[in-house]
Amino acid sequence: IKIEPASKKWFRRWIGSDEFINGYERWCLWLGKCPPDELRKMPEAMKRVVAVQQLRLKSISEGTRKLANRPTRFHVENMPKGNYLVIPETSSERRQYIPIGFEIPKTIASNALKLMPDATHYHFGVLESLMHMSWVRYVCGRLKSDYRYSKDIVYNNFPWPESPTAKQKAAIEQAAQSVLDVRAKYPKSSLADLYDPLSMPTDLLKAHQKLDKAVDAAYGKRTFATEAERVAYLFELYQKLTEPLMAVEKKKRKQKISDK
Repeated sequence: IKIEPASKKWFRRWIGSDEFINGYERWCLWLGKCPPDELRKMPEAMKRVVAVQQLRLKSISEGTRKLANRPTRFHVENMPKGNYLVIPETSSERRQYIPIGFEIPKTIASNALKLMPDATHYHFGVLESLMHMSWVRYVCGRLKSDYRYSKDIVYNNFPWPESPTAKQKAAIEQAAQSVLDVRAKYPKSSLADLYDPLSMPTDLLKAHQKLDKAVDAAYGKRTFATEAERVAYLFELYQKLTEPLMAVEKKKRKQKISDK
């Protein structure tokens, strides 16, 4: 930017799981929508475009070589147009809760984060609850001992509250906002600082516990003696939700056999 001030407006904040949790920033030069006349007036930026093109041309992947024709664009462009929720793909098992949060469209997220466009405080509240975390701890994959969050195994199979009332949803949204408000009280602390079991502030823990109660209520439950009870309850709900689908699948299989 010092050498080429015109490039400043084309830099965007870039985060992955590590950056998001540990609170440091990286920046990328995003030229995908830079008009050709502006781009050609930035020789330093053009050097990066040429370098990308040459790197792609040397790739052993045919698909990557084809992308050399569009060197200002990313290989994968997953950029929500509005605010979105991010879930770290990899997170320490020491934490009681996976740090989840909202990001703005100007921030570009890497494939190390799972994105949820158009998410509300209700979605944030349920996913940041002990109910969801119990599910995560039981079904998610692991990288060494760390949680390995996935959309196919964890998120897509997670049984959400079946029919929460407007009052219950409002309670979750309010409690979710309280969690975000408490986080904001510690601007110099990273999510890693805030969610370390030894350094987690008391007010943040209390905000989470209030959120947990609100989410439990939406499931029609008030208390669980153990996490095993939570997991058992969730699997009962999962079975209830999937039984109609299994019945349809069995019918299709029988039909195929009879056709033969």
